[in-house]
Amino acid sequence: MMTAVLVCCAAVGTACSSSEPSDQLMVTDDPVAATAAKSPAPSTAPAGTVSELAGTPTSTVVDPEHGVLAVAVEQPPSVLLYDLPDSGSLTAPTEVPLPAPAESITLAAPGGPLLAAVPGELVRIALPDGSVSAAPVDGELTSAAAFGDRTLVAVRDRKAVAVLGGDTVHRMISGGLYSADQVLATDKGAVVFDRLRNAVFELDVPKGTVDEGLRAGEGATNAVTDRFGRVLVADTRGGALLAFSLDPLLMRQRYPVEGAPYGLAYDRERDLVWVTLTGTNEVVGFDVAGEEPEEKHRFPTVEQPNSVAVDPNSGRVIVASATGKGVQVIEV
Repeated sequence: MMTAVLVCCAAVGTACSSSEPSDQLMVTDDPVAATAAKSPAPSTAPAGTVSELAGTPTSTVVDPEHGVLAVAVEQPPSVLLYDLPDSGSLTAPTEVPLPAPAESITLAAPGGPLLAAVPGELVRIALPDGSVSAAPVDGELTSAAAFGDRTLVAVRDRKAVAVLGGDTVHRMISGGLYSADQVLATDKGAVVFDRLRNAVFELDVPKGTVDEGLRAGEGATNAVTDRFGRVLVADTRGGALLAFSLDPLLMRQRYPVEGAPYGLAYDRERDLVWVTLTGTNEVVGFDVAGEEPEEKHRFPTVEQPNSVAVDPNSGRVIVASATGKGVQVIEV
């Protein structure tokens, strides 16, 4: 197990309160956000069952309480709600129109609602019926997470996290960010992930501050939380799975993963984190309950497997192709 040295934004033990990032977390003066590696043409048939998908998916999530798979697609902007069958192909979905494409959808809690981050508003989608309500938030919304009785929303262009109570923005948390790309909440606290600065920052939501931060490898793209209160991060450029603990923010693990890790989904019933490898068209399941990740499963996927979700009830893994090759359901 590898443990990183704590690096804060200005000096050890101080918070990130300035409007411009300091040099400690930067490796270049012209940062470029990491993206998914382009997949080769598949050389192996995908595991499981593949169903056609209309539109290009951006995000997937499973609600275990209702047995619903939600897939956000770009055109037409919408969220597709599928009833997960006991076996076989997916049936026709319920289409929930959105005012614009959602960069991500997350589950506020088991049973819903879904939180869809679209430009200018946070859309809440009730499950299983798909009824919609919206809260206005100025800016380019990228991600949302429930945090107690509040909702945290990452707003990329404002380099900030909005704190909502109901449908009202109570405050904006900013400072030291180049971009607010993903916000995550655990029982240990909340973090914001900045892809341009390639760093994870702890948030003090009651105080409204961006606190200490750590570099996230060589070029990270996505993150999830686990039941241990950690934040697991895919370092796509560096080829690794990272694990950060909160309070204090520390890198606890850096585990090498070849194939350009990108999409992440966590199964809290089995302590498995599923990682898509867009460089090899694979998805790998790692047991993360021990001192370091241990590979338990590996399956061939559809082409360009950018999105992944897991059903904690059955353990089934769902992978969506970003090049229109369908939605794959794998029985584990």
